[in-house]
This record gives sequence, structure tokens and C-alpha cells, in this order.
Amino acid sequence: MAEKSCIKRLQKEYRALCKEPVSNVVARPSPSDILEWHYVLEGSEGTPFAGGYYYGKIKFPPEYPYKPPGITMITPNGRFMTQKKICLSMSDFHPESWNPMWSVSSILTGLLSFMMDNSPTTGSVNTTAAEKQRLAKTSLSFNCKNPTFRKLFPEYIDKYNKQQQLVSDHLSEESPQGENPKPEMEKIVNSSGEEVKKADKLRDTRNRKQPFPTWMMLLLFSIFGIVIALPLLQL
Repeated sequence: MAEKSCIKRLQKEYRALCKEPVSNVVARPSPSDILEWHYVLEGSEGTPFAGGYYYGKIKFPPEYPYKPPGITMITPNGRFMTQKKICLSMSDFHPESWNPMWSVSSILTGLLSFMMDNSPTTGSVNTTAAEKQRLAKTSLSFNCKNPTFRKLFPEYIDKYNKQQQLVSDHLSEESPQGENPKPEMEKIVNSSGEEVKKADKLRDTRNRKQPFPTWMMLLLFSIFGIVIALPLLQL
């Protein structure tokens, strides 16, 4: 169970974050456990993480701020392992270097800064910039599948829904000039089935070679017979 000083300290830090938000960082305590905080780090522009939203947890000990917290990341990111504690000077990997003056905002600002670096540490992974960019693009979609994330960060759900709507609208605008209009054209054609059949018949009739009329054949044979018989009659 958390000590009173710990609870007061975390409540104070939450009020401070609400009053003065930190750039690219959002953090909120669990409604059922103030020792468990959930955060979102937004990837910095000019880095492979740009456009990414990285969700994770901070688990504070009951003795906080005199002991450091444990930090994990849930969103696949290409920098840290997921669901594994990250080794930082301000995490429980290094209690000897912990400073009680550090707060939630300073911890997450430090984590974001360290994330942009390539220095190896316990819990880190080595991936290409292209892989980090790919994961950044899919990060918000990944997070939105998490029930806790949806509950604690509804603003990001709204952001994701707006992104999806923009994509849908963009495709709709492009469809008349692209390949998508084909289904519409087929619908229009199919809705007037009789006319299509008539047009097809007429087209087939024009394309099909007309047979030579029988009466024309008989007439030609008759003329040919008369021409041959004329010399014989003169004899």
C-alpha cells in the first residue's frame, strides 16, 4: 500500500501536468491505482519516430519519491522491447542514481530524449530507420485496440477516427479519376439491362458477317446460263 507522502506527491504531480502540459508527453494515473501511470510519447519531428504515438506504463513503488519507478513500453517502436522494463538512470534499474527531485514529467521527458538516441541499454533493440518509420505509422492504430488506452486517452481515439475519415474522404475524391469508378459504371449499365441486351445484339449483328442472299445466287446462275446458251441458239 502506498504511503501518504507518496499519494500526495503523485496527486501533486498530476495536477501540475494538467496545469502545465509537457510537450509531446501525456501521462495519467490509473483510476484504480495511483501507483500505476499510463503515458503516451509523441515522436519528435525530424526523427524516424515522427508521427508515432508510443503508449507505456510507469509503476511507482509505495516509497516514491524516495525510490525510482519501473518503466515499460507497450507500443512496438523499434527502439525498446515491449512489455519489458527499460534501463534508465531514472528507473529502478539504477536506484543508486535516483534523485527524489525527479518527477513524472522529468522521467518521461528523459525517456523521450533517450528514445531518440541509439545508445544500447537493457531492454533496447536495434532496428533500421525504415522499420521505425513503419512502426510509427501503425502505432496509433495499434494503441486503439487496447481497452485501457481507449479508456484513459479518448482524445487519441478521436484523432485516429479523424485520420480514418480523412483517408476515406480522400479516396472518395480520387475515385472518379481512378480505377474505382468501374463498379459505378457497371452499376449504371446493369440497372438498364434491356438496353444493354439490345445494344449487345445490335453490336453482334453489325460485327457478324451477313450471309449471301439465296435469291441473288439464283439470279446470278440464271444470267450465267443465258450467257452460255446464246451462242448455241445462234447456231
